[in-house]
Amino acid sequence: MDLFVDCNRPLIEKLNAAAEQQTVLNMETEFCSVSLDIIGKAVFDYSFGSVQQESPVVKAVYRALQEAEHRSTSFIPYWNLPFAKLYNKKLRDFEANMDLLNKVLDELIVKALDTREVADVEELESRDYNEIENTSLLRFLVDMRGEDTSSRQLRDDLMTMLIAGHETTAAVLTWTFYELSQNPALLARVQLEIDTVLAGRSPSYDDMINLPLVRMCLAETLRMYPEPPLLIRRALVDDELPRGGAARKTFIPKGSDIFISTWNLHRSPLFWEHPNVYDPDRFLRNFSNPSQTEWAGFSPGGGKQLYPNEVHSDFAFLPFGGGSRKCVGDQFAMMESISTISLILQQFELVLAIPSEQVGMRTGERRQLRVVDMTSIHSDCNELTTMWRTAGATIHTENGLMMKVKLRPRQHHNTKQSYVVAGGHNTHPVHAQQMPVPSLVHNPAVMQLDSREDTTFIDSSVKQPSKCPFH
Repeated sequence: MDLFVDCNRPLIEKLNAAAEQQTVLNMETEFCSVSLDIIGKAVFDYSFGSVQQESPVVKAVYRALQEAEHRSTSFIPYWNLPFAKLYNKKLRDFEANMDLLNKVLDELIVKALDTREVADVEELESRDYNEIENTSLLRFLVDMRGEDTSSRQLRDDLMTMLIAGHETTAAVLTWTFYELSQNPALLARVQLEIDTVLAGRSPSYDDMINLPLVRMCLAETLRMYPEPPLLIRRALVDDELPRGGAARKTFIPKGSDIFISTWNLHRSPLFWEHPNVYDPDRFLRNFSNPSQTEWAGFSPGGGKQLYPNEVHSDFAFLPFGGGSRKCVGDQFAMMESISTISLILQQFELVLAIPSEQVGMRTGERRQLRVVDMTSIHSDCNELTTMWRTAGATIHTENGLMMKVKLRPRQHHNTKQSYVVAGGHNTHPVHAQQMPVPSLVHNPAVMQLDSREDTTFIDSSVKQPSKCPFH
């Protein structure tokens, strides 16, 4: 947790300067920078310092990521064509960027090997990392007995964490702040929770579970703006999909590529009540659909987990994927996001500097696909629909998240009267109930009805960025 706080300090300083000078910041860019700094320190013990300046390594990371997104949507492996690099400058640039990144990674691996202290997993887990200067994942892997530190696989895995491990978190932070800026009532609740729990100090690991509304906001962002919005899997053997909402089971031949649109799944009215409304409190309510006889519905999982996951929703919600290929960085990403949100909202008010409809959405490249829409087909699962889709690693804004920064008035920390909004199973989000939490710190799940007051939730189908990334 100290790492998250330390890496956010340059961003906090930049926000302070922007508030004093009354300048506008593109918070999407700032979130990309701080998340890259965090992943650099956590994985490699490397300081990018990207909040203050853009280094050649940072530029190489983003350019490599753009090429990776482009390749993920290409039907033809153009990069493998004979003499492709001779007539395609982008391929030559990509190779140069990868050479630079590989050089940096090789230097970091060599540096870690020079101070290697081999140990078993149990010994590594029992280390007092508060007494160790380098607590990175690379340090852990290098010291692990039996780990092949000379393999290309290690370097490739680290490269994946570097490139993909920061942009998705940055996108979640971007869209969370966008939605909060559109809903002052919800923003006030989030700030009140942060003020009550943290009382002006930096967040710690023990605080994570005591910030349920912050966590639910992040989960709701992942529902409405899934990162990535498209999952791709390849069948290694012949397989068969369960019937689900289709007329029959679907045979999947070996070698088939399966495209799973988490965007469609997360916004389907079959699985979500008012799916286009940004309503974090939905994760407190049970929801089922009698027409979906093979779906178990959504049930809140209690207060122990960091976020509602695929198990609670019977795989209608895939914030980090599912199964053996589920993202291994889910807990890291959630704690990083909670820390960043808490540190910013403790001190600042962020207000959109442009009309919300000008924010826009984009990701990857726009292509025409023939796909099976599993959320709408009930008669023949093999029916093909021609539609436009854009695909990529993350959902970006079209024009940046341009925000004005203002300092918040000094907060007087009083835990006696704190409120969260929670609706019952049949409560429409526009008429949720306001309930006091006697002790938000010690028991965030216990709520007693005290008064009723209408709280307005803005329908995202009306006020969302004007350009849907999938049309």
